[in-house]
Amino acid sequence: METPTVHMHTLKIGIIDPSGSDRGSTYEVIKESLAERIHLLPPFTRKLLRVPGGFHRPVWLEDPDFNLGYHLRRVGLPSPGTMRELDELIGEIAGWPLDRSKPLWQMWVVEGLADGGVAFVTKIHHAAADGVAASAMLANVMDIGPEPHARVRTVPLRNRVVRVPSGFELIVGAFLDHLLNLRRLPGLLLRTIRNIRAVIATRDLAVVRAPVPIKDVPKVSFNGSLSPRRGFATASLSLEDFKAVKNGFDVKMNDVVLAVVGGALRSYLLDRGELPETSLAASVPVGTDDPEAGPRLMGNAVSNMFTSLGTHLADPVERLHHVSRVTTEAKRNQATLGLDLMEQWVEYAPPGPLRAFMRAYERWGGANRHRPAVNCVVSNVPGPREPLYVAGAKLTGLYSVGPILPGIGLNVTVWSYVDRMNFSAMSCRELLADPHDITDRIGKAIAELVSELPAGNS
Repeated sequence: METPTVHMHTLKIGIIDPSGSDRGSTYEVIKESLAERIHLLPPFTRKLLRVPGGFHRPVWLEDPDFNLGYHLRRVGLPSPGTMRELDELIGEIAGWPLDRSKPLWQMWVVEGLADGGVAFVTKIHHAAADGVAASAMLANVMDIGPEPHARVRTVPLRNRVVRVPSGFELIVGAFLDHLLNLRRLPGLLLRTIRNIRAVIATRDLAVVRAPVPIKDVPKVSFNGSLSPRRGFATASLSLEDFKAVKNGFDVKMNDVVLAVVGGALRSYLLDRGELPETSLAASVPVGTDDPEAGPRLMGNAVSNMFTSLGTHLADPVERLHHVSRVTTEAKRNQATLGLDLMEQWVEYAPPGPLRAFMRAYERWGGANRHRPAVNCVVSNVPGPREPLYVAGAKLTGLYSVGPILPGIGLNVTVWSYVDRMNFSAMSCRELLADPHDITDRIGKAIAELVSELPAGNS
């Protein structure tokens, strides 16, 4: 799906307080710590190897020429060094694609925050790791106290011997994989038809209906063809407020996040005079991992659920209950259809024609010619509940955001960390110049719900 204007990387942002560490330069310490633990981050040392002729998708290969120094950058934040300046810099970093000839990640160590903090901005391609894998890698390399835990590297990077498969071996492997996919195709086709019929049957009986992509989705100003330029914004709010609303109104935490984002978007669109009569719709990434399989450190196991943000409702409590009902129905539809069904069909997408189609679609402004599939992406990832440390320095903030997609110029992601709900918003600058216009309204949206809590729940 990646094109010159659609960058499929994600961002993970950590902010640390180095005052408690006596290990010297933060940049050098982070570099040393990464070198010690790079073996615990499998995607960080692997690069893509193209199958000759584009006969199949690329494969992952340990990079025999891996150079940690290439992937690390050091930059100073402009004065006065507030979160606004950091957000602006992160937006610039997000607008640059990753070099596909190297492992698909970079880390920017940002010094000069007003309070003495240091930020590290990690850009990693979605093909290498989704949110679940990124969380597992985070747990793998950070410490739960100021004293670093020993990690044992079994194969030092400088002594690795990597055998690169020949073009013939790649072609044979691709051919065998195609044959395996063909054997699976009849069963997948029958399963798909059966599950779609079941979804239609249950949908006809449903009291509320989840939105159908494109058909039930209005078009607003941040829906359209993308440029390469990105805007970025953050907001950090109290986790206790979200828990109080969740418990007080007997809904899920994800319902609260969706309703709060819906409230912020309603306010933004009202101020611009473009609030549609029908509700905005969101795509919500949902992990498809087997809970018994243990932590996964790379790759993707993700599906998407389509739900309402309740932007057509002025009352925040009505909006929350509406979002909860629709999301419950959307989950039921997704379970009936099969969590991994879309993931399996993607296996049959031919990379060459798909790439050519996506580039032509973007070049000719295809997203401007029809309604969007959804209006935005909203993701909620539960993060660590205990403070983490990086080389003796305490992690004080943790943020994440995924990519924006053709026709969908806004992604809002929240990662909880200790006692905070940390929101990040990514936008296309030509469609939504400053996503702070959204994140600055999230605090008011949760405050409205807190003010409506039943007595004894506030």
